[in-house]
Amino acid sequence: MGRRGKKKGRPISGWLVLDKPWDFGSTEAVSKIKWLFKAEKAGHAGTLDPLASGMLPIALGDATKTVPYIMDGRKVYEFTVAWGEQRNTDDLEGEVVASSGDRPDRTAIEALLPRYTGVIEQIPPAFSAVKIAGERAYDMARDGEVVDIPAREVEIHRITLLGCPDADHAVFEVECGKGTYVRALARDFGRDLGCYGHISALRRTMVAPFSEDAMVPLTDLVALEEIEDDAERLAKLDEYLVPPGEALGMLPRINVSEDQAHRIRMGNPIILRGRDAPVATDDACAFVRGQLLSIGEVADGEFRPRRVFKG
Repeated sequence: MGRRGKKKGRPISGWLVLDKPWDFGSTEAVSKIKWLFKAEKAGHAGTLDPLASGMLPIALGDATKTVPYIMDGRKVYEFTVAWGEQRNTDDLEGEVVASSGDRPDRTAIEALLPRYTGVIEQIPPAFSAVKIAGERAYDMARDGEVVDIPAREVEIHRITLLGCPDADHAVFEVECGKGTYVRALARDFGRDLGCYGHISALRRTMVAPFSEDAMVPLTDLVALEEIEDDAERLAKLDEYLVPPGEALGMLPRINVSEDQAHRIRMGNPIILRGRDAPVATDDACAFVRGQLLSIGEVADGEFRPRRVFKG
């Protein structure tokens, strides 16, 4: 058997809360961050379209094990709808497929919003990453195929009309759950108001548990390339990383001793004692000396590790 190749990159671990620039793909952004940090591995939590800007949490190293928990977090978007045209992509990139000279007033827009609050049925855009019989919807749409995506439930926690800068545009803020397509909201608003509409600007300002003030502009990171000394440059970059454990505030936390930590590192369960110990849960995280050690389940008075972090 051949020897495994040595991993390239540094074994760093943490989250970078990137402020992704407009006209820059999510995959492109992850590659850029992985290269800047010289990281072994990287991944992101929640794709942003190239024409969207804002928060793109990027996990480096062991933090990639926490990606599913960030994917499930609430998200906040600020977006502008341009009235009068429906486009096949539901944003500025697409071709116009329907148009109208009608424009909604503020009263009509605000009256519509309660229908889009709570758990709603939403049909994702034809140009989306949703899989149909194993194929991505956007690949089928680009090939000229008719894309029939079934409606699915998404949750809208709140939606607010921020303003109407002119008759052709309205600006909104929405807080929503996993799987919500803001482009589909713009499309459906336009249809319901009888004037058509598409996204003309989109910015994500929150992916729970990360807040807007945690975002780091890509230009700040790129500027550090001017530092010639590798060690100094990488140390400056690492200051922007958020420890993996800080992304798991939604999970019950268990503090363990060094002896217990050793058992967990070996993949063994530990017995939980004390009245503050979780009774039973599918997901909990164990910490040792303030550092994330493991994610696992609690059952029958035990913590059973499922994912262990190097620390």
